[in-house]
Amino acid sequence: MAKSPDSDHLPEPDRAEGAPHPRDTRLLLGQDRAEAAFLDAYASGRLHHGWLLTGPKGVGKATLAWRIARFLLATPDDQGGFFAPAPPRSLDIPEDDPVARRIRALSEPRLFLLRRGANDKGDALTREITVGEVRKMKSFFALSAADGGRRVAIIDAADELNTAAANALLKLLEEPPEGVTMLLVSHQPARLLPTIRSRCRVLALHPLTPADMASALSAAGAEVHDPQAMAQLSGGSVGAAMRIEGLDGLALYARLVELFATLPRLDRPRAAQLAETTAGKGAEGRFDLLLELTDLFLARAARAGATGQVPPEAAPGESALIARLSPDPQAARLWADLAQTLGLRARRGRAVNLDPAALVLDMLLRIDAAARGARP
Repeated sequence: MAKSPDSDHLPEPDRAEGAPHPRDTRLLLGQDRAEAAFLDAYASGRLHHGWLLTGPKGVGKATLAWRIARFLLATPDDQGGFFAPAPPRSLDIPEDDPVARRIRALSEPRLFLLRRGANDKGDALTREITVGEVRKMKSFFALSAADGGRRVAIIDAADELNTAAANALLKLLEEPPEGVTMLLVSHQPARLLPTIRSRCRVLALHPLTPADMASALSAAGAEVHDPQAMAQLSGGSVGAAMRIEGLDGLALYARLVELFATLPRLDRPRAAQLAETTAGKGAEGRFDLLLELTDLFLARAARAGATGQVPPEAAPGESALIARLSPDPQAARLWADLAQTLGLRARRGRAVNLDPAALVLDMLLRIDAAARGARP
């Protein structure tokens, strides 16, 4: 199997921290519609050469891409004729199938994995997928053509293609090699070249329900006591949920909501204590998560004020708090504008290595000031 990065000691760029790699994830939950759409195209004989798998991060796009790859490479080509078997109803391939074993071992010769590769020194991953990696894929198609049969390429993630790489991929989509299916994973398809999008058939994946979220996390080895709250905080993304769970994010968000319940007279000692938990060595992940959860709370408050509908609770007392802080569209605009301002300040502060605790405390005090101005 052709793949990158070339250095085995580097982390796999298409694997979420703390989660199994998508090629090792056998169970895909909540995406039956996308699977059925692909199977319908396959059974009809109208299998498109380019497929764009879209949706938020962590909802199963890469897992579906690997399921499709296993299915295409393990399923015989002869689907027509009087004695042909009935069209398959599932993408499932037995774990002991030779193709499945080779894919798990990254040794399947008909599969190419296009992802970020090693830099020139070989000591780190590149920030983008470069044109050199796409040229390797083109060479793979040319060399493997002699063997005949299907070939599959997984591009994860297409959003990471630089300009030259995107243009090189576009040429392959415009003149696809015979027997090749390209599976493009994209978290933000609007960032892709319109011509790339137009040459692919879209499979849209959606956020998971709380029940599917609980099952998916359990299958990945993580147990969450409140799937409803986790679904709210993670946006239905298993990848985001794994990260939140690993950093005890449900408890952190509950603590944040408890603090905001003291608005418009913020409990400053408690705010300072919370800010201090984001400082020090090893606290970078907690700092980033607290910024994201604060932004999420402001966004949920803004949406509630604009729509008149309070979201399901992600922490005890959150619904009543949001209803109090954001009762109308005027308050919604205040929280939406503040979220944008605070996000920009946080990014600038991180760029110049300001003290994380000071950044967090400043953010909390600005929220307090806004709440005082917005108090009914």
